[in-house]
Amino acid sequence: MDIRTRLHQHFTQLVPLTDDEFEYIWSHFSLKKFKKRQTLIQEGDAVKFHYWVHKGLIKSSHTDESGKEHILQFAMEDWWVSDYLALYNHTPATLTVDCIEDSEVLVLSDDDHQKLAREIHAFSNFFLLKKKGGYVGLQQRILLLLFKNPRERYERLQQLQPKLMQRVPKTLLAAYLGVSRESLSRLYQGEM
Repeated sequence: MDIRTRLHQHFTQLVPLTDDEFEYIWSHFSLKKFKKRQTLIQEGDAVKFHYWVHKGLIKSSHTDESGKEHILQFAMEDWWVSDYLALYNHTPATLTVDCIEDSEVLVLSDDDHQKLAREIHAFSNFFLLKKKGGYVGLQQRILLLLFKNPRERYERLQQLQPKLMQRVPKTLLAAYLGVSRESLSRLYQGEM
């Protein structure tokens, strides 16, 4: 399926759009291709864009003072990604967003995003629904990290995102689950 049709379906799964509305929305996006390990956002940079993943796999992470990477999100096809704290507060990025696989993304500037939200009610409603879903997912993730053991976190991810688990290297899965690489190996073998 071509990228334009796919984005159209992505929007209309949640909100109705006329053909004219979608054409206008579509005119504000640009396609960017990134290679594996290429960075979309670097910690400390200004953030001005929303990214929608057409193909590939992207991660957002933060590296602490000791050099340990903490992964907040994986974004695969049909997912949105950015450093939203930096984007909405106009502060330097606290996350690095980079490609795990070669990726194709549609890029929408935050200025255009705001303009479209003012002009097209359905566009605004779409992102309201996306943000609500994202907030619920984030709350569930935090509760899992706080109150569930590594086995339960692993099983929950396996249940919710089995395709993702097949695509993400084990070192990155371990960082996402908050366990060591060795602990993840034991989870795979059923020892924990």
